[in-house]
Amino acid sequence: MSSQRVIDGRDMQPPEPLELTLAALDTLPPDGEIVLLLYCQPHPLYQILRRNGYAWTESMQADGTTEIHIRKA
Repeated sequence: MSSQRVIDGRDMQPPEPLELTLAALDTLPPDGEIVLLLYCQPHPLYQILRRNGYAWTESMQADGTTEIHIRKA
């Protein structure tokens, strides 16, 4: 069974959402997923994910939230 961790970064100041996400990646199980909620697209995070072998999908919610699902590629 896969595990999912949600990080709601919508009310956080940068770089806190990035730091929390990177810390969560360190403990992500092989079948796990991180869901990151933000009001922006974290382009620096995308570069880090790409470099380190992670895949992600993103979707825009009606309230303006960007929902990013991150998993090991």
